[in-house]
Amino acid sequence: MALKKEARYKLYIASALIAVFATLALFLFSGDNLTLLKNVFSNDMSNEQLKETLKSFGWRGYITVIMLSFIQVVSSCLPAEPVQVVAGVTFGFPLGLLLCCIGIFIANTTIYLLYKSFGERLNSFFVKKLHLDLEKIAGSGKCVLIIFILYILPAIPYGMICFFAASTNMRYRKYIAVTVLGSLPSACLGVGLGYVAIEANWIISLCAFALLIAAMIILWFKRDVLFEKLNGFAEKSKKKSENELRETNAFLLNLCYFVFYIYFRLCGVRIKVKNKIENLQKPSIVLCNHGSFVDFVFVAAMLRKSKPKFVAARLYFYDKRSRWLIRAIGGFPKSMFAIDLESTRNCIRALKTGNALLMMPEARLSTAGRFEDIQDTTYTFIKKSAVPVYTLKFSGDYFADPKWGKGFRRGSVVEAEMDLLFSAESIASLSAEEIKSGVEAKLYYNEFEWLKQNPEIEYRSKRMAEGLENILAVCPLCRGKHTIKTEKDKIYCEKCGYLTSIDNKYAFSEGFKFENLLQWYDWRKALLEQEIEDSNNFSLSASVELRLPSKNGKGLTRQAGKGVCTLDRQGLKYCGEKDGEKVELFFPIERIYRLLFGAGENFEIYNDKEILYFVPEEKRSCVDWYLSSMILYDKAVGK
Repeated sequence: MALKKEARYKLYIASALIAVFATLALFLFSGDNLTLLKNVFSNDMSNEQLKETLKSFGWRGYITVIMLSFIQVVSSCLPAEPVQVVAGVTFGFPLGLLLCCIGIFIANTTIYLLYKSFGERLNSFFVKKLHLDLEKIAGSGKCVLIIFILYILPAIPYGMICFFAASTNMRYRKYIAVTVLGSLPSACLGVGLGYVAIEANWIISLCAFALLIAAMIILWFKRDVLFEKLNGFAEKSKKKSENELRETNAFLLNLCYFVFYIYFRLCGVRIKVKNKIENLQKPSIVLCNHGSFVDFVFVAAMLRKSKPKFVAARLYFYDKRSRWLIRAIGGFPKSMFAIDLESTRNCIRALKTGNALLMMPEARLSTAGRFEDIQDTTYTFIKKSAVPVYTLKFSGDYFADPKWGKGFRRGSVVEAEMDLLFSAESIASLSAEEIKSGVEAKLYYNEFEWLKQNPEIEYRSKRMAEGLENILAVCPLCRGKHTIKTEKDKIYCEKCGYLTSIDNKYAFSEGFKFENLLQWYDWRKALLEQEIEDSNNFSLSASVELRLPSKNGKGLTRQAGKGVCTLDRQGLKYCGEKDGEKVELFFPIERIYRLLFGAGENFEIYNDKEILYFVPEEKRSCVDWYLSSMILYDKAVGK
């Protein structure tokens, strides 16, 4: 059976490392090297004897110092000073420093390759029990600076620092530059002391050594205080980095827009502007409906000159590439349908600094092409902000790229209309309930009603119906759950056979029970409401895979365990594994405004800044978790 690409890569790295270590061992244990190695770390030879012995080796002496420096780093326990002093005594300052740096370079590269091959399994070898919160440091905005500081603190082996730097997933070029430069000051000190001991008089040498020893003793006894301050510095810089609103990169924002605009046109999607406000008042809030994942492109068409700050789902900030791009064009993270003080502070800061703040208050994609409800906390925030409020309404965006769909529909037209809804003065005189009524009346949309008003629009796709099984969970003929399947423009039931087809206006074939998918979706929701009403013991349960935020930033989520999820009138419970531990997590129903879901993918909930991303065995059931959470929450709070 052929090895996977990743497994082959690890095998190549492991083989190369074994070859390097075998060569190293062969060299070290040949000739007089073994005797020299013992004496370097046991101090059985005087400096003069070491100097003469190494010089007598010729080129082997150079290689010996390089390898001793290599061993000192990789062993993660041997002190660096003896090797560096020997290098300074024997070869002088410039050459001795160069040889030590070559050894450090090779060792640091080896540790990087070891981490990429074996990852956290080497953690116990390299990382010692120190009072340092390495996870906090890794997430700090000053991570590189802290790595430099670690190199000058006592009791921290070079190998541990290198392993930690590799675990932050720096690219190799940055990693090797940081770790080699970080070790340079102490290497200069060690080699310099060796050089001074031979070239200077004994009084200068004695004073230099005395100062070094005194400094190391002070740092040793104060190490816990230093570690505590370093942890505090990491925490402070982390908070500053996360909370800081970035200056919008106008060039990148415009570049992204034009690239996507051209791509959309090639896919047969065009935008039609019905009304656009050029001179947007600032600070202000712009509220936008959210029918499609690609609404951000339509927003850019209307607002890019104003460079608004905008709220985006925290999920997309777990991947370092998407995080960088979203921040660069003005975005900041929000844990959807969860208390998120960081996001609230960012919103307030955006307005205080005179920016336009863009919000998509539905906070999730429309499931069936109709306006989704908005949390009341949004209207409270608008009331307190006391700034002008605009609305930006899109029509046709859902049909261009629906939540459940497989690709864009050619022939799509997206209409955009922008209006000033409330002035700052009127906001002051309105209640939160009046603001709610005004916003919902302005942003409300029903894509099927809009399409009837635009009969000239026709959609073209070879996969018009594919994906509908992920939001239409029950067969209208046999009432079978999760029996729907699709192919091209056809819809089938696994029990009943062919049901209907969908045409170029998103309508079902004549004679079918429903005219369109929205009617079918509403029928399914009504069935579920009745089921919950009739049963005091209603619950959903499923075996799931738990995914958590990516640790290395190479992707959005990572596998973290398996277990069972249950949703009932009390709330959502997960029993199973979480990063190797058995856990039982519970979220009261009053905390679950809505369970977010990806059609045919997952359902999810945020716990502070962490997402719990559940992938059920029956992926077509994800919509049931969303609808059930909505119905149960509304009943619990008396909606």
